[in-house]
Amino acid sequence: MTLFQRAGRILFADSKGPWGSGSGSGDPPKPEKPASPWAGPQPGQPGGNAFDEWLKARTRGVGGGGGGGGGFGGFRGRPDRSLIGWGLVAFATLWLLLSTTHSIGASDEGVVMQLGRYNRTLPPGVSLTLPWPIESVRKVNVSQTRTTELGSSGSQDLMLTGDQSLIDIAFLVRWNIKNPEQYLFELSDPQETIKQVAESAMRAVVANATLKGAMGPQRPDIEARVRDEMQRTLDSYKSGIQVLGVSLSQADPPDQVNDAFKAVTAAQQEAQSYKNGATGYANQVLQKAQGEATAFDKVYEQYKAAPGVTKRRMYYETMEQVLRKNDKTIIEAPGVNSYQPLPPIRRTVEGGGQ
Repeated sequence: MTLFQRAGRILFADSKGPWGSGSGSGDPPKPEKPASPWAGPQPGQPGGNAFDEWLKARTRGVGGGGGGGGGFGGFRGRPDRSLIGWGLVAFATLWLLLSTTHSIGASDEGVVMQLGRYNRTLPPGVSLTLPWPIESVRKVNVSQTRTTELGSSGSQDLMLTGDQSLIDIAFLVRWNIKNPEQYLFELSDPQETIKQVAESAMRAVVANATLKGAMGPQRPDIEARVRDEMQRTLDSYKSGIQVLGVSLSQADPPDQVNDAFKAVTAAQQEAQSYKNGATGYANQVLQKAQGEATAFDKVYEQYKAAPGVTKRRMYYETMEQVLRKNDKTIIEAPGVNSYQPLPPIRRTVEGGGQ
């Protein structure tokens, strides 16, 4: 039986009714003075009125009845108003503490909005503001380096170069936030804005470069020019964004002609390799000739100083080079042939005395 069913049964089953005793015929009672349902026992009545009995039944149903237990969670009757007051005070204190004290990290800045509009920027540390909803704080990380990738692998982003060629470019933009106020309130979608500005700047710079330059030697210059162009455009938007750098990760011809370009590039590298080898050999021969010419000049100077001695010396050196590997016979006197085995002796000396 539910609480309301029990209360209804007590009210309607009591012959006295909730407002006192009635007549046996069912007519409404006619007391001399109107009896209050909140009053205590009436004169001539042994106990309280029916409403008191209904309250007792209700408290027994909610609190479990018995002894001193009854009421709300063990309290007798209604809860103490002082407990409700202390609870409200604790809630208000906690709400004020959480909504007015803000801890800003070392890499963050806090943007304070007063009634929905920008008011000021909080530096790192602990700061106080007016309670919410009068003022609220949004923390923005101004030290984090963010990246935006354009023309990722698998999707072609073809651009026209200055020599009327198509090139497939993929690049990465690194950036961070330098002004939280402008970043939050001047741009509706910062990521999309950066993508559009980066693509526009890249197309403008590539349009002034050649295909060969964009694929190789001009890449550092293209990256620097795109970064500067992006920064100028974002500053004109008051975006609060600082471009840290641009990196080209891909600069290739379209897929339809990529194989042919690779073959041409390989042939050019091979030709350059042959050219470098020929240049190196030519330099070697030239250096050798210059060395021989320098040595001849020194000999010629000595020849001019002493022609006879120089001729004899040159003769001996030449004969030494010619006869070095030939067998030799030494003749000591006319008519006497004294043979000395010079070649075996020389071979023995050259072989280490064996």
